Amino acid sequence: MEKHFFQCPYCWEEVSILLDPSVKNNVFIEDCEVCCNPLEFSVQFENEQLINFTVNQFQ
Repeated sequence: MEKHFFQCPYCWEEVSILLDPSVKNNVFIEDCEVCCNPLEFSVQFENEQLINFTVNQFQ
């Protein structure tokens, strides 16, 4: 597992999430640990290196 820091698009706090580099492409929804609003994550790994990470407000 790899810890990744990002800024929540709702509360603007810096938070972290654990990512699994063995999963090449992943889209999932998880609540912000600070404000509890739903976030949609899109994550891509290549050769277990993070190449794309996006987080958006879940609508």
